Amino acid sequence: MSRLEGHQARKQFGQNFLVDERIIHDILSVIDARPDEHVVEIGAGLGALTAGLLGGGSTVTAIEIDRDLIPRLTDKFGHDPRFRLIAQDALTVDLHALRGADGVRLRLVGNLPYNISTPLIFHLLGALDAIVDITVMLQHEVAARLAAAPGCADYGRLTVACQACCDVDLVLAVPPWSFEPQPKIDSSVVRLRPFTTLPSPALRLALGQITQRAFSMRRKMVRHSLGALFSADTLAACGIDLRQRPEEISVAQYVALAEGVLVNRAATDPAATIDT
Repeated sequence: MSRLEGHQARKQFGQNFLVDERIIHDILSVIDARPDEHVVEIGAGLGALTAGLLGGGSTVTAIEIDRDLIPRLTDKFGHDPRFRLIAQDALTVDLHALRGADGVRLRLVGNLPYNISTPLIFHLLGALDAIVDITVMLQHEVAARLAAAPGCADYGRLTVACQACCDVDLVLAVPPWSFEPQPKIDSSVVRLRPFTTLPSPALRLALGQITQRAFSMRRKMVRHSLGALFSADTLAACGIDLRQRPEEISVAQYVALAEGVLVNRAATDPAATIDT
């Protein structure tokens, strides 16, 4: 018997609703939201996490794209003055604007739609200065990429982008039967905690350009992928061997290359960009 309260899950929104009460409890325990905190929930769905967050006293701003779910969420939680509902695609929401006049930083949570999880993570990374932490559920494949170490197949551009800005921890495995409908893949809850000092937007841009170039040719040695951008001496100064492949270069080494780009750019043409 379905537990979706008559709602038909929509593939276009990547909907797999969390229905396992034990897992819901475990996720809420990991989040550990406090009454004085502002939690932004991406993909509120049927309100499985929303109820627990509000029950703990937190202020909750729920973002939901499925218009059919808006009346259900409003009926359930609209009476609570700490609840706000935004009927919008999370990719288009200005997270900075949600902070409010008090300037309190946000805690981001949610069961991210599998079909847009990677661009959504990049969107969240662009607002880290407004965020305390991010605790989200993803398909395990993407979660593994966020937490990957250099030298493994999961290590890539998304890894570097996240780990250059955040501590990343896999905190909970979630099996397919915890959802309705059941996905054909495993899921994981991952927590991102932004560094106290974040890379500048210019550094993040340079880092993204470098890693895009490198991982677009991930099977080739660095001499072929980054050799056109950096001299052998520059790469060696960062501890990089021309025979290495992109997944063998550490996050710190990629950041060092990006910092060098900014130094050179400031000394020559501040408007210059890397040709990708």
